[in-house]
Amino acid sequence: MPQLKLSPPSSVGALPFQSARLVELWCAEPIFFASRELSDTYYTEGAIGNYALAYALGWARSPYRLIGKDTGRPRYIEDLSPLAEQCYVLPAFPLTDSVSFRFERFNALSDSYWYAMTNNRVATARENLPLKRTGKKPNTFRPSNFPQTGRLRVIERGSRFQTLAFGDRELPDYIRVGKFMSKVRVDVAQELVVTALPEGEYQCDAYLSAADLPSNLQLLAFNLISMPPVSLLKNLRFYGAAWRVGDFTLPANLKFCGGRNDE
Repeated sequence: MPQLKLSPPSSVGALPFQSARLVELWCAEPIFFASRELSDTYYTEGAIGNYALAYALGWARSPYRLIGKDTGRPRYIEDLSPLAEQCYVLPAFPLTDSVSFRFERFNALSDSYWYAMTNNRVATARENLPLKRTGKKPNTFRPSNFPQTGRLRVIERGSRFQTLAFGDRELPDYIRVGKFMSKVRVDVAQELVVTALPEGEYQCDAYLSAADLPSNLQLLAFNLISMPPVSLLKNLRFYGAAWRVGDFTLPANLKFCGGRNDE
């Protein structure tokens, strides 16, 4: 196993954020993200990504319509990078040891005598089909890539999460997150001071976005939560400069799209 080259401690630089708020999130409605897809079942992981929170809090905004080169690709770098020196929020992690889930079944098929899968919808009348047949037979139409039946694993109503919000951006009382725009209450539990710590080996108990870590941080051990658009790290043990925020120890210099690129 290769040995890590640990650099000597360096002086602590200026803090980009002097304070942070410990924020609690209460799920007023079930929350669904398509974190994992297995056959016809779509699983929500027990976390809320900080990119989703940045949009939900109103810190980042995307155009209502994407045109030109922006069509079909994410805009996280364009939307979130300008916030790097102004504010930051951690991925939300469960307030307790576990998250409550429940399964729901969806069925978008038609009750009509005849229907066909077309692009973005289910057609129930042959004469109203806007698309041409793909074969010689009368019932060969282009299929849709959107699922019409399946099961969803959603975060249960009443679940509680917590996160840390840096900067002085306003926090609304309620936000909407997830594919169903579920309602979530936002409560500021505590105002905390950010203290800089010198380089050393630390343990982080909060969830972290893998794309927001500084490029010079040395990752020693962690658990990976694989979910789009960015995988999350928990139980991270690292070597580098750190921030002390209340009971949490975090890697220093966290920022949206921080540019870490591990090969």
